[in-house]
Amino acid sequence: MVAKKTDPNSTDMVDIIVKKRDGGELSKEEIQYFVNGYSADEIPDYQAAALLMAIYLNKMNERETVELTQAMRFSGDTIDLSSIKGIKVDKHSTGGVGDKVTLVVAPIAASCGVPIAKMSGRGLGFTGGTVDKMESIPGFNTTLEPEEFVSQVNDIGIAVVGQSGHLTPADKKIYALRDVTGTIDNLSLISSSIMSKKLAAGSDKILLDVKCGEGAFMENEESAVKLATIMCKIGKAAGKTTIAAITDMSQPLGRAVGNAIEVIEAIETLKGNGPSDITELAEQLAGIMIYLGGRAKTAEEGVLLAKQSIHSGAALMKMKAFIEKQGGNPDVVEDYSMFPEAEFKADLVAETNGYVKKINARTVGLASQHTGAGRAKKEDKIDYASGIYIEKKIGDRVSAGDTLASIYGNSREKVDRALGEASEAFQIGNDRTEAPVLFKKIVEV
Repeated sequence: MVAKKTDPNSTDMVDIIVKKRDGGELSKEEIQYFVNGYSADEIPDYQAAALLMAIYLNKMNERETVELTQAMRFSGDTIDLSSIKGIKVDKHSTGGVGDKVTLVVAPIAASCGVPIAKMSGRGLGFTGGTVDKMESIPGFNTTLEPEEFVSQVNDIGIAVVGQSGHLTPADKKIYALRDVTGTIDNLSLISSSIMSKKLAAGSDKILLDVKCGEGAFMENEESAVKLATIMCKIGKAAGKTTIAAITDMSQPLGRAVGNAIEVIEAIETLKGNGPSDITELAEQLAGIMIYLGGRAKTAEEGVLLAKQSIHSGAALMKMKAFIEKQGGNPDVVEDYSMFPEAEFKADLVAETNGYVKKINARTVGLASQHTGAGRAKKEDKIDYASGIYIEKKIGDRVSAGDTLASIYGNSREKVDRALGEASEAFQIGNDRTEAPVLFKKIVEV
């Protein structure tokens, strides 16, 4: 029997699957055929799953990855920000536990003259979503019409909304299929998913915060650099200056893990009272955004401007204007009792003397999710008041009886479950352990 020979530029799905199964390189036309056909429900899940598995096993080269990203980028709506004055800079985090940095860097950068027109996502699993956090502010509206969105950025320099329902629909379908077919962990598929959304969102330049550690998708620095490099190459190929920062997520970022309590911590950071790690990371990332936005000659100068913005109160004033413009009550900046409050609280107490040696970020994130602060499924409702507040971080001295973390929620059963889970996250040792380096390196191509 003679094996069927595939066309070098086939528009037959079986031929495309066989070609990639056998290690072949897909053409631009073949990639577009798959993306467009699957988006239009013309290609069944079983064929799409077969191709994704072939890609997962045999990988894609740089050109294929760029072509896949572009096909998904243009599979639905794209945002036109050309009527917004200035250089628009977008920022994306690959996700982590306690990562409320967008709520800090966006008002800092905007107060320094960089227009922030950002579309953010919701949380799923152990990582939180910026949109969920913002919706814990009473009255805050994360849905704006395109004209309102553009007008607000031109007016006050900042708007942050939920992702458009028809932005990169191919990515939504492909991601959902990857999630149930064991094809998540592939650099081309991860990078094309992230960058298709960033490119469709319309900003001029992009800053990527690529997390590494136990609380991140990329568990070590080497894999984070590989992901950052390919995403920067995708951005460059699309004509968008893209810079990536490799940052640590081996312990939760800051002390608050939840929704309302993370917003409060972000506001405290803008007041100059935030945890040292959140403050450091926000200043560094905001500095890069200010540089990308043409408001500083170097990233280092941008960091100085970011620090001045916090010190002068300009960033906090921008946050208040941002909250008010999107329907929220700006008084929450001074009166935290306006945020939803949890009915139940339980403290995780140290049983021995020593030093905090390790805090497993993923375990803390899952425990917070189980208080009601996160979702297991997209349709799950969020309890904005629930979460975990960490009192002791890596390197801190503890005595028996000290509170390591406090668990908040509106269900005693959920709080008790999360308390047991959080107890597994902390390791206490006799010798002091240095906190991990937070800001590891910059990747540019």
